[in-house]
Amino acid sequence: QVQLVESGGGLVQAGGSLRLSCAASGRTFSSYVMGWFRQAPMKEREFVAAISGSGGSTRYTDSSVKGRFTISRDNAKTTVYLQMTSLKPEDTAVYYCAATRGIYYYGQNFTSWGQGTQVTVSS
Repeated sequence: QVQLVESGGGLVQAGGSLRLSCAASGRTFSSYVMGWFRQAPMKEREFVAAISGSGGSTRYTDSSVKGRFTISRDNAKTTVYLQMTSLKPEDTAVYYCAATRGIYYYGQNFTSWGQGTQVTVSS
């Protein structure tokens, strides 16, 4: 299991940007697919983005975030990022970092989760 700690959430106005970070413990970070999920009030948690162990392959949820959000990772720093731009009030949610062993993301379940970081976008 890998331990995950998110940071970077906060309150931002619509149209603004935030970068979330997720620091992972362990020395085998590159052997994990990393993902970001979010859960809005009264809604189920949903997939946002995932990145392969090498960082060469990424996947995003539907067009609601594609083009606005970018997932990346720095294996030397054992950290994964989610750069969010052109934020909208509907992006308001708790954002969770997650990890699962593997090379590529193909829809598999994630086995390790962070505690979440709140992102609030005001209109």
